[in-house]
Formats: sequence, structure tokens, C-alpha cells
Amino acid sequence: MRIQQLVVPVLAAWCMLGPAQTQAAGPGSVTLCFERQEVPPWRTLDGGGLNFELLADVSKRTGVSFDFQSMPWKRCLEQLKSNQVDGAFAVSFNPERMELGAYPGGANADPAKRMHIDRYVLVRRRGSRLGWDGKQFHNLDGRIGVQLGYSVADFLRSRHVPVDEGSQRSDELAQKLIAGRLAGAALGGGDAKRLMRGPLGARLEMLPAPLIEKPYYLVLSRAFVANKPQLAARLWDAIEQGRNSPAYRKREQALSSGGGGAY
Repeated sequence: MRIQQLVVPVLAAWCMLGPAQTQAAGPGSVTLCFERQEVPPWRTLDGGGLNFELLADVSKRTGVSFDFQSMPWKRCLEQLKSNQVDGAFAVSFNPERMELGAYPGGANADPAKRMHIDRYVLVRRRGSRLGWDGKQFHNLDGRIGVQLGYSVADFLRSRHVPVDEGSQRSDELAQKLIAGRLAGAALGGGDAKRLMRGPLGARLEMLPAPLIEKPYYLVLSRAFVANKPQLAARLWDAIEQGRNSPAYRKREQALSSGGGGAY
């Protein structure tokens, strides 16, 4: 998916945030990849959601134009690492991901320059005895499903939990869970709420205690930061300024009531 497919929703976001100067994607544009999946309220595949609204504000503040490319998440991270794109969003932090690119704040990612905060939750089959009390698992008999490339897999492995990363979509995990092939599924908050509202919801349960909650960032490629360090700093500063603006806070409060997503 290229920027041309995102023109309408992004322009709508710019109108909400104030007058903007649009620029066609070209040699001076910044190429960002994101996961080819709906992650409400942060992203939709047609360019809607809070992440795009925030980046539209960043574009207005910096004069930078963005060329957005959607792709499977693992490929997005691989292209970030190999400098095939200028950046990726929204990426959670862990030390192992430092090799992929540069976070704002360096080795200690600065949460003040995050794009958003979100959580993972545990979903089980209705009637299952699998439990999570916020600190440890109970009655775990089998693997916990995680979408391919999602950082929650490291969280689970650190607790010696067997992990299944054989699915790219949350719907696939839900089907495997219902079929008894998984003991549970670790899902982003928005995905979990969407599933609970859909046709599979009657056969699933979402546990109330989050597995983990953390900030998510725009991560820039090593080559981009090395070649344009001042622009990189401007982009991260503009994210902080835009996220703290009254207009964005109002939008975030309105849209976040519908659920969130994480990865």
C-alpha cells in the first residue's frame, strides 16, 4: 500500500488538526512501513486512526512528507533493519530490537516521545480454567498463541511459557484457540475487544488483568539517523508536541474508548 491510497483519510486528519501544506511523495519524502492489519484505534488499512492523525500533525510541524507502505509486520522490521525504509511504526521497545533501528532517547527509549501506550491481554476459550493474575499463570496446559513478530512472545518466554507464533492474524489465533490447538492467545487490546464483539466472541473470554502495558514508538533506520540526525530529532520532537496538543488529546480520548491494539 502506497501513500496514494492514504490521501483521503490523511487529508481528513490534517483538516481536523489545522491548515496543512501537502507534499507529493518524492525524493525528499520519508518512507515509513507499518503492519498490514487493522489495529484500532491506532491504524486502519485505508490510512485512518490515531497513528496517521499524529503523523499528519508531524508532517505539518516539520514540512516532511511521508510515504507509507503496509506489509506483514516481520517484513517491515526486516526492511527497517536493512535500511530499505526510513522508519517503522508503532514499535514497542526491548533491548533486542535496538539492532533494528534507532529509538528516540537511544538505548533507554524516551517514553515522552512515544506515539502511544497500549497493552496485551490474555484471551481463553469460554469455560477454560487458564488464569493470569497479573503476575503468574495458572492452569496453563498448552501453548499461548502470539502473532508472528510480536514482542509479547519475549515476555512469555521470559516466564517459561511455551509459545506458538504460527499465525499472522488475530482471527487465526482465535480459530486455533476455539479448536483447542492453543491454551490461550496473547492479543493487543483492540484486537481482543474486536474479537469479543464479533461472531467468535461468544466462545471466548478476555481476562481483566493485562499481560503487559508499554509505549510504542516511531523507530528510524540507522542509515536515516546517521545521514539526517537533525531531521530525526525534529520528527521525534514533533511527535511529542503533536501528541500533547489539545486537538490530538481530544481525538485520542474520543477514539480510544473503542479499544486499542499493541504489538
